[in-house]
Amino acid sequence: MRRVLLPGEQVIVVTRPQPRMLIVPALMFIVVPALAAYACAWVVKGGPARLVPLVPKEWTPWLLAVCLALAAWVLLGYCLPRVIAWHATRYILTSQRIVARYGMLRRRDELIPLAAVRHVAIEQSLLQRLLHSGNISLETGYPLGTVVPDVPEVATFRNFLLDAIEDLPQGEASGTDGMNYNPGEAWPWETREGGRDER
Repeated sequence: MRRVLLPGEQVIVVTRPQPRMLIVPALMFIVVPALAAYACAWVVKGGPARLVPLVPKEWTPWLLAVCLALAAWVLLGYCLPRVIAWHATRYILTSQRIVARYGMLRRRDELIPLAAVRHVAIEQSLLQRLLHSGNISLETGYPLGTVVPDVPEVATFRNFLLDAIEDLPQGEASGTDGMNYNPGEAWPWETREGGRDER
């Protein structure tokens, strides 16, 4: 990110999505090898022959290979892609923009200039509230807003975002160009936890 910073731009926060998406892959990394080892031991002790008398002992290496292949398929086909996807996703907040970067081999970047942000909202499920994470919705005046999903410590990230918007040079902040003035509503950078900031 340092190589593509604009003049005067500074990185404020670099984070990844809430790691709750890694709970199931982590459990699978523990359970699947244990089940594969148990299955291999059962095959070596002649379990298939006792279960199905027609199964010859010559099939033992093939049955072991099937057990190991199934375990490898679950670990490499299900768990590893989710770990890589989490590790390759980054949310970067700078003093001038927010960048959501997805993917490792095939990369996709979403860049939102802070000057274009007109409204910041947090959406949380019950699990996200327990883990202090949430989705940040950014309205930029276009028909489709942008959602940054599963941001950890979402309230702190939102406050950093609002502080960065507030620190923009005059005339660049959201609402000063082409936006109707409404004195009864707080600007996005004036809103904090619990309502309007009275600083």
